[in-house]
Amino acid sequence: MLESLSTRLQDVFRSLRGEVRLSEASVDAALREIRLALLEADVNFRVVKAFIDRVRAKAIGDEVLRSLSPAQQVVRIVRDEMLALFGDVTGGLMPDARSPRVVLMLGLQGSGKTTTSAKLARWLVAQGKHPMLVSTDVRRPAAIQQLSVLAGQVGVRVHDPAGEMDPVVRASGALAQTKLLGFDTLIVDTAGRLHSDDELMAELEAIASAVGPTDRLYVADAMTGQDAIRSAGEFNARMSVPGTGNGVTGVVLTKLDGDARGGAALSVVGVVGVPIAFVGVGERPQDFEPFHADRLVSRLLGMGDILTLIERAEGALDAESREKLEKKTRLDDFTLDDFADQLRTITKMGPLDQVLGMIPGLGAMKELNAQRAQVDGKQVGRVQAIISSMTIEERQDHQLLNGSRRKRIARGSGTSVEEVNRVLKQFVDMRKMLKTMSGAGGGLKGKQRLMGMLRGR
Repeated sequence: MLESLSTRLQDVFRSLRGEVRLSEASVDAALREIRLALLEADVNFRVVKAFIDRVRAKAIGDEVLRSLSPAQQVVRIVRDEMLALFGDVTGGLMPDARSPRVVLMLGLQGSGKTTTSAKLARWLVAQGKHPMLVSTDVRRPAAIQQLSVLAGQVGVRVHDPAGEMDPVVRASGALAQTKLLGFDTLIVDTAGRLHSDDELMAELEAIASAVGPTDRLYVADAMTGQDAIRSAGEFNARMSVPGTGNGVTGVVLTKLDGDARGGAALSVVGVVGVPIAFVGVGERPQDFEPFHADRLVSRLLGMGDILTLIERAEGALDAESREKLEKKTRLDDFTLDDFADQLRTITKMGPLDQVLGMIPGLGAMKELNAQRAQVDGKQVGRVQAIISSMTIEERQDHQLLNGSRRKRIARGSGTSVEEVNRVLKQFVDMRKMLKTMSGAGGGLKGKQRLMGMLRGR
């Protein structure tokens, strides 16, 4: 997520750490680099100018320039000002006592509304809710069928009255069914439209009038940069016309895992005046999460995002499995079967480069950044094949694996003896790392071992 911007910012802070005392000239030089990095990431230029002015005013104060750790003070100021860009808001849906809750999905064609609707439904299920989906996109070929397929993948009911092609009737009928069947949330997927299309906007207003949405989420493709933010602002202004409700209540940024123009996320609140509610960080149904400004900023500044990492780990590993792993680690009973299980769990948590970027310290270390770029998820499959070629006894006691057994395993898995040896070394390293983590912590060597394990080295 925003890898280029993150790298540029961390390089600036690294250069400041070499200064025993900061001068106004060194601060100005650093801020020039930060300004360029933000503009290249497609942050709105007015937002950048105001941001740089605020940081400079604080960074050249006597408290910072005379500090024994001026670089740390500057990092703190940058972090605080970045958080200020997002305002005092929390991600997700706003608290609402009404039931059923009605979420109206808005946006341009191709922004990812249908996929996001299904992802939001899956997220709601994980929160203990019972959502229903309905599509009112009767213009785009197969749009209704696409939502039905996605709803089936995430295990959510969809309202699809056969032959009904009136968007307002479909929406109002879905609301009636939601109330009748006891569902607590209705997600209404609408057709893509431009804010300047009066006919389609009138249709949208009619749908909103029929279902009385509690939330109007504008879905924007983060890869389009400032165009996404501009269209969100125009849509918000149009939806705020008297008689159409209170405008957009939140923005959903899709494809934030892309690295081209994702810096536009820093502009949403300042330009549109609407908070970011959710972000899409991948193509899988689970690659969708409430927006947390503090976590995004921590990742940008190389401080990791341990809270999101923990949440993903908990989602990939149930309580019983976590307790079992903890017990095995404590008793030094971690086997090759357990090793294979943990690799499967890591892949469930998302792309490996994303997972590693959340570990505090890894993002800020250049030598590990270079390694992170080489992470190959396919290697996990090769490791699984090697372990599957072992007997039950061998998986339970890796010390049985002498030279002849390793040759047999290599033939059975279609790999080489060198690769088998590498997997066994990774397994031993992971055992040591787990023991260290269960004790006093880890450190650089533990992180390097984890990185090597994921790279298949």
